[in-house]
Amino acid sequence: MKNVTTDEHERTKDYLSDSEMKLLLQASKQTRYPKRNYILLLMIYRHGLRVSEAVNLKKSDVNLKESRVWINRLKNGLSVEHPISGDELRAIKRYLTSRKDNLPWLFVNERGLPLTRQAVNYITTSVGEKADLPSVHPHTLRHSCGFYLANKGYDLRLIQDYLGHRDPKHTAHYTRVVSSRFEKLWS
Repeated sequence: MKNVTTDEHERTKDYLSDSEMKLLLQASKQTRYPKRNYILLLMIYRHGLRVSEAVNLKKSDVNLKESRVWINRLKNGLSVEHPISGDELRAIKRYLTSRKDNLPWLFVNERGLPLTRQAVNYITTSVGEKADLPSVHPHTLRHSCGFYLANKGYDLRLIQDYLGHRDPKHTAHYTRVVSSRFEKLWS
């Protein structure tokens, strides 16, 4: 039996690369609800959302004028406001324009109810299969966010705040496979 602490670095890959994320987002556009599914997966990825955080998002959490979204972190995380980039903002506007309801939730199903955790799991898994990416789950996208930021060289403390971690040991996980951190060791 493996020692969990000692062999933590030997875990299987639990994130998507940039190119894999592009495939996933492209595949989301080929679903029954392409606008909703695209922005759902994009926001989970870009903001490192947990499933419960995504399904709890309300339209009022999104400030379209200032390109900001309020992320109410769960699991005793630190809630923060994140910027929304231009492509994401345009996708949110397209999605909201396509809706014919006045419901408060950002992500709704065809019955006018907020998406459930199970629905988000199903959407993510099925879009992953459509993109030929096995074993993609919503938390994979959260990890992909952390790895993306670490690979870009962002400070661990910034990543910690961005993902809402109170304990830095949760954030340190994202630096474990960042090979670029070794680049200038011998130059």
